[in-house]
Amino acid sequence: MTPSIAEILDRCRELLATPVGEVAAAQKAKNPDTRIVGCFPAYTPVELIHAAGALPLGVIGGGNQIEIAHADSRFQSFICSIVKSTLELGLTDRLAAVDAMVFQSICDPARNLASVFKRNFPRLQIEYMHMPQNMSPRANDYLLAEYSRIFDAWKALTGRAATDQDLERSIGLYDRDRGLMRELYRLRCERPERVSAAESYLLMRAGTLMPVEEHIELLEAALPGLEQRAAKPRDRIRVVLEGSFCEQPSLDLIDRLEEAGCYLVDDDFLLGWRFFKRDVSAGGEPLRALADAYLNRSVYSGVKHDLREGKAKHLIDKVKEMKAEAVVILVAKFCEPALFDYVLYRKALDQAGIPHLFLEFEEKMWVFDRVRTEVETFVESMLFE
Repeated sequence: MTPSIAEILDRCRELLATPVGEVAAAQKAKNPDTRIVGCFPAYTPVELIHAAGALPLGVIGGGNQIEIAHADSRFQSFICSIVKSTLELGLTDRLAAVDAMVFQSICDPARNLASVFKRNFPRLQIEYMHMPQNMSPRANDYLLAEYSRIFDAWKALTGRAATDQDLERSIGLYDRDRGLMRELYRLRCERPERVSAAESYLLMRAGTLMPVEEHIELLEAALPGLEQRAAKPRDRIRVVLEGSFCEQPSLDLIDRLEEAGCYLVDDDFLLGWRFFKRDVSAGGEPLRALADAYLNRSVYSGVKHDLREGKAKHLIDKVKEMKAEAVVILVAKFCEPALFDYVLYRKALDQAGIPHLFLEFEEKMWVFDRVRTEVETFVESMLFE
């Protein structure tokens, strides 16, 4: 019997409420031979992990499920909370069922977190991915070599001699998964009254905590129910949200933004898990196809350095494409990449005459009154000007 959309969303809420270490332990209980690779935001080539026979698992901080008691001794006070809470998960033995962790060149704290993990948790296989910082003609060869190196590392972890055919199959599965997420975002943009930003976030975040095959089934079951929902449009403004590509706001905060009068028709939540604008489509050279997709078919973000296009252009284009009326810049406290981007975004938005609101958050926020008041004031200024 096909579950209802309410049942699917309840399942996702239950999964998100489960600490990530318990999710990993449950996967190990189902299959003790499973190797689990924790993926820190933002982008990880999860196809390589999957093809090698391991499970990519989103280790995206501890949220409001954990108190920072030990990690402060390893990092300065002015570090974003996702770095500290992720380390806290390890220091309090909440990642016991995880076999490896992979980090990328997101920012200086994330880069240093890889070294801190390697020093503090010698049982874990720690891999750091050096993503290209210069999109020159040689970047494809460089990234191909980096992907080959990391693929070999995952093969060594699992003991599986994965082939190009295995990788092509994995790319096909993740292409399907990302295609379904694009469909979810299309529906949210066209009919935001039928699916809220919080609901779409639930459906996507669940995918970071389960095998991709299960997530495809979940989305395939959820999308028809959302399409058929009966809902009346509300008096809200259409908003694009930007700045939350790494540390994630709580569901309560996302709810508050919408309740304050916004239809969030697009965002950059969980961007690393839906990084490509089109299918990768291996076509016989899967590693090269993955490298080319990163370089030429991925989204612009604060963690991808690409000077071929002005950084703010993608945001202005997105506002026009989504027929949005305003932008909310929602940035994690102390997130340097997002704060640097905001300088460029603000100038471009002002020049384009697009209203915007800047907000800061932390993953452990409990009180949202101030944020809601700011958003309500912003919305009213647009509705009643």
